[in-house]
Amino acid sequence: MASVDQVLGQVGEFGRFQKQAFLLLSLLSALFAPIYVGIVFLASTPPHRCRSPGLDELARRCGWSPAEGLNWTLPGLGALGPCHAYDVDWNRSLGCGDPLAGLAPNGSRLPFGPCLHGWVYDTPGSSIVTEFHLVCEESWKVDLLQSSVNVGFFLGSLGIGYIADRFGRKACLLGTSLVSGVSGVLLALAPDYTALLLLRLLQGLVSKGGWTAGYTLITEFVGLGCRRTVAILYQAAYTVGLVLLAGVAFVLPDWRWLQMAVSLPLLPFLLCCWYLPESPRWLLSQKRNTQARKIMEYIAQKNGRLPPADLKKLSLEEDTAGKMAPSFADLFRTPSLRRNTLILMYLWFTSSVVYQGLILHVGATGASLHLDFLYSALMEFPASIIIHVTIDRVGRLYPMALSNLVAGASCFIMVFSPPDLHWLNIAVACVGRMGITIVFQMVCLVNTELYPTFIRNLGVMVCSSLCDLGGILTPFLVFRLMEVWPGLPLTLFDLDTWA
Repeated sequence: MASVDQVLGQVGEFGRFQKQAFLLLSLLSALFAPIYVGIVFLASTPPHRCRSPGLDELARRCGWSPAEGLNWTLPGLGALGPCHAYDVDWNRSLGCGDPLAGLAPNGSRLPFGPCLHGWVYDTPGSSIVTEFHLVCEESWKVDLLQSSVNVGFFLGSLGIGYIADRFGRKACLLGTSLVSGVSGVLLALAPDYTALLLLRLLQGLVSKGGWTAGYTLITEFVGLGCRRTVAILYQAAYTVGLVLLAGVAFVLPDWRWLQMAVSLPLLPFLLCCWYLPESPRWLLSQKRNTQARKIMEYIAQKNGRLPPADLKKLSLEEDTAGKMAPSFADLFRTPSLRRNTLILMYLWFTSSVVYQGLILHVGATGASLHLDFLYSALMEFPASIIIHVTIDRVGRLYPMALSNLVAGASCFIMVFSPPDLHWLNIAVACVGRMGITIVFQMVCLVNTELYPTFIRNLGVMVCSSLCDLGGILTPFLVFRLMEVWPGLPLTLFDLDTWA
């Protein structure tokens, strides 16, 4: 009996066919980045103040610059925040020299009130926040918008994972890519917040499942000697997507054009995926041996090799006495599987909270949104290199434990770092980002190694669903806790990594 890995060793573990498939599926990995953390740019909150029609007219009449107008009419606003303004009739102002004179009743202090006429935003472009005024009392809707995509990830985990294991990796890849691309385009045309929320939820339902199906498919196409490297590079393609996202967001400051730009490439990707074959390992697990042999012959032809003589005896390395139908109970069938599943669930949850939390925290506190995002994203490349260098020499446990400690220490330092030392905060945040990225990628890599083929995709989707639960909570943890104390979410991340 010849196993898939033995046949791939003869027809090419990473030949021309695998390289082409990897480049194609890497595009899917890169396009997942805007879905996962694109909210940093799509819903960025610029400096803003209350709009006052009377105040704007007074500024034009007096010839004030924007800074002079704020200095005269909104003194002390920094302490009060951008959600309140003087509750006065500016048309009663006596002149440009002292515009506040005579506005206070009976010499009392000027009253403050909420913004009644909207807000003025200090930004050259637009975002979901500026278009739909998601500030002040409505700011929690930004948290909900990011949580909705993670709710989609969570709800889609079991369903999409089952489809990939029951009906094939390719069918899952085609279906999820189509829905994700169409929903992304519709998102750019959304007329109101409710439509945004529902489309983000729909995109979440399918996009992570598509990314995971692509991850599983490429690791099943390559030989054993290249599988780990290809898995790491597939995740590095996601990092490339992060870097490109920062550049595209800088060039396209309007959120609708940005959303369209990161969604349209999924449609030509869908056409290219049509020509990808199904995973021969999955076909064997479903007792479709003839189709699996034909695909192995096709791989040999594309790689310029001759099919081995024993190809007709192709089989899985694992016992497949009958057609395997995966179920949730299989993940807890034995003590070993039960222990692995529970540990992986915990690691997925904590790494997700800290990873997304650091990204959102840098986006909310950074002085230069695009550059700060780019610097922290670039730190994921050395994370991939460290994993590649250490995983065979040191193993998995010690790099994961050390990286968790590094991420926790970085969060601890950021809590007490002076806010005016922006370069120090970003440098420490980048180190923490590298640490938690190592943990995140290592967990994803180990997850595929600990399950047999017929429940591999289901195992990854179920365990990583805890990552989605963490993602649902993270936006509220970051933005709401920052209103209490900016260092509070970092303290929580510190405790997560050291637990």
